[in-house]
Amino acid sequence: MAHVAFIGLGNMGSGMAANLVKAGRTVHAFDLSQTALAKSVADGAKAFTSAAEAVKGAEAVVTMLPAGKHVRAVYEGEIFANAPKNAILMDCSTIDVATAKAVGAAAAGQGLAMVDAPVSGGIAAAAGGTLTFMVGGAEAAFAKAEPYLKQMGKAVIRAGESGAGQAAKICNNMLLAVGMIGTCEAFVLAEKLGLDAQTFFDISSKASGQSWSMTSYCPVPGPVPAAPSNRDYEGGFAAALMLKDLKLALEAAQGVEASVPMGAQAEALYQLFNGLGGAGKDFSAIIKLLNGSWR
Repeated sequence: MAHVAFIGLGNMGSGMAANLVKAGRTVHAFDLSQTALAKSVADGAKAFTSAAEAVKGAEAVVTMLPAGKHVRAVYEGEIFANAPKNAILMDCSTIDVATAKAVGAAAAGQGLAMVDAPVSGGIAAAAGGTLTFMVGGAEAAFAKAEPYLKQMGKAVIRAGESGAGQAAKICNNMLLAVGMIGTCEAFVLAEKLGLDAQTFFDISSKASGQSWSMTSYCPVPGPVPAAPSNRDYEGGFAAALMLKDLKLALEAAQGVEASVPMGAQAEALYQLFNGLGGAGKDFSAIIKLLNGSWR
């Protein structure tokens, strides 16, 4: 029976798989974590004991895995040999561009259509079906992937050929990291200059300093009630994941000899914050490092 196979049911993958179920898809799920697998079953998916079994007979395959080595291993070890030739393969992990291109080329060599489709939006957007997908792959592969991705997100944008989705993701997240640090610095300075945080927000959010980090993810409690800053920086997008993405961006920049001094400074600050125990906190918690209140 045709179905969607979903491999990787972590904080992001679980919400994405649940939205496919809500959209009426039959989801065959696999994860190494039995706890994660059980949650997906509770959300309506069917559990399988391996990726190889989950993808048999699938019309589409979605993977959401930690790193490039995991993506390469599961595709080359289990998916390519067992997925139907007419299936569309969608890797939604955030990995290095080189691995995304290599796995995409390997899929093409097997006669399989594949896209790299990393996401932006965080855990809440994954659960709410409001992710943004940045997609790399041939136009025909994108056309096959788009209906599934739209059932998990609010925006699905083709960035170019294989690997372009990953390129867009790491560039976007480098910009996000730099922007968040600048926003945090501004709030810290405003406080020391005697400005009330809400007043500064009211001004800057309507002036030239406005940004997503300011108006959607404000790093100080109060102005944006849904922001992680109001939950002691729990949930959201972990600082450890931001550091991972910054390292991918710097690796890519080195490969093409691009100058990214602000990206490098952001990576150094998040490396420090993670090393001091901030890895599990939302990335906006770096304000606590800047204002001296961490630990």
